[in-house]
Amino acid sequence: MSAVAPATASSGPGPASGPNGLVVPSPVFALPTLSFSVSQVSTVCETLEESGDIERLARFLWSLPVAHPNVQELNQSEAVLRARAIVAFHSGQYRELYAILERHKFTKDSHGKLQAMWLEAHYQEAEKLRGRPLGPVDKYRVRKKYPLPRTIWDGEQKTHCFKERTRSLLREWYLQDPYPNPGKKRELAAATGLTPTQVGNWFKNRRQRDRAAAAKNR
Repeated sequence: MSAVAPATASSGPGPASGPNGLVVPSPVFALPTLSFSVSQVSTVCETLEESGDIERLARFLWSLPVAHPNVQELNQSEAVLRARAIVAFHSGQYRELYAILERHKFTKDSHGKLQAMWLEAHYQEAEKLRGRPLGPVDKYRVRKKYPLPRTIWDGEQKTHCFKERTRSLLREWYLQDPYPNPGKKRELAAATGLTPTQVGNWFKNRRQRDRAAAAKNR
């Protein structure tokens, strides 16, 4: 996402919807100008991120004035950068997402979520290009073609896209409940740094593998 959004603008069309249904404010959509310190902006971004309210997060980022007194510090805040990446991902602005992730070094605490978005964005682009869902081999090729940038990778070896500790946690939850409800998916997503969609897909694929194995043994 761009560094900051215009503080004022003439009236015009309302917000536009991104490919994932996220309402993205139009460049000419007037919003009130807010004046927060960098610390306050970071705190608001973290709170909205944790709440999962991506639309409010997008509106808040768009409300930040162009001439922020600490614009350079604001543009280096990890909470703000992560928030911009999240909004870019959910609005389908993948080029912007990649630019944010490649140009800024993030701490290890942010790696899981940012890695998941990097991979999922490339998967979605590949699916759109090919006009069909990706299989395991297709996803492997996508990961090889678009490796994780060092800005969001701690060097730990990956196994089938997810880190081994993430896979272990998913397996543990699967043994307890192979059909998690949306609330449990969100909880597991927060624990692993994945998206709820990725968690749901993992459980779906695991159930299919188990059914196929059971049918083969009968």
